[in-house]
Amino acid sequence: MSKSSPRRFAGKTTGTVTVIEARVHRSSARNARLAFVLTAVVVGVLAAVVAASYWHPIVALIVGALVGVPCGAAAWLLVRVWPVLRLLWWWSTEVLLSAGLLTGWVQLAGHTPMLVTLLVVALAVGVPAGVPAIRRLVVAWAWCLIVRHRLRVCFAQFIIANQSGSLPLILWAKPTPVGERVWVYLRPGLSVKDLEGRLDKIAVTCHASTVLIERATENNAAYVRFDIKRREVLTANVGSPLVEAIDRNAPVSASPLTVPTALDLPDVDAPTITLPAQSKPAKKPATTTTANGSKPAADSSSAPDDDVSDWI
Repeated sequence: MSKSSPRRFAGKTTGTVTVIEARVHRSSARNARLAFVLTAVVVGVLAAVVAASYWHPIVALIVGALVGVPCGAAAWLLVRVWPVLRLLWWWSTEVLLSAGLLTGWVQLAGHTPMLVTLLVVALAVGVPAGVPAIRRLVVAWAWCLIVRHRLRVCFAQFIIANQSGSLPLILWAKPTPVGERVWVYLRPGLSVKDLEGRLDKIAVTCHASTVLIERATENNAAYVRFDIKRREVLTANVGSPLVEAIDRNAPVSASPLTVPTALDLPDVDAPTITLPAQSKPAKKPATTTTANGSKPAADSSSAPDDDVSDWI
């Protein structure tokens, strides 16, 4: 649904205000027609079959048409207004908060004096602003609302969803110690691998330091989780109760600090290891030859006794 209203103001023409893109508008219209035909035919046939058991077949066909056409119209309407419902879902928290604040102001102003009304408003605004814990909580939840819209900008600007132009469904968000955590349901055409290469651009859009993405469940690859990191909590000073246990009036030792320069362990009995002496190898006896030039056979009496078990 796009509204084009060119108007001249100070010699300039205003641009086009687009609520729903034309591609999404055409896709929803096509899907609505298909939903109408399919629902009307299926429901009409089923209703005619059931009615044929009680009335004449012609009357059953009329009853099936009377039942199927309204059901098809309901399906057409649901599919046709789905882009608007999705837009309302994106702004549902802001709409509910605005409606609640406006209703509360009207009721408060209509049933209390002006002084009481101003006092209640001052307390409602001043207490969260003055108490650090409440102020941090309000700011954290405000960033959750901002991050949902910034992610939607990322999907609409530089992340291709699919050919019909439907964007991923941003479900909800909650604050974390380092930033925000957002759950998103991806549409066909996107995966975690596709988004991992654009995390730096998503971090810039969300005004964050870094952004991580991982699957929220092992059973569904389309259900993912974004962890948006804004601050580093590991470098902060952490209070320890051990500091209070130290007596501040205890005297400080005046002995100089001796820095060891070598390892001295006089109480440890180190065993003395003696290496066995290596015997010199025996000289080989001179070999003699017989008259025909061949070597004589070795004397079995002079050979050392061999252990037969060493050869087995």
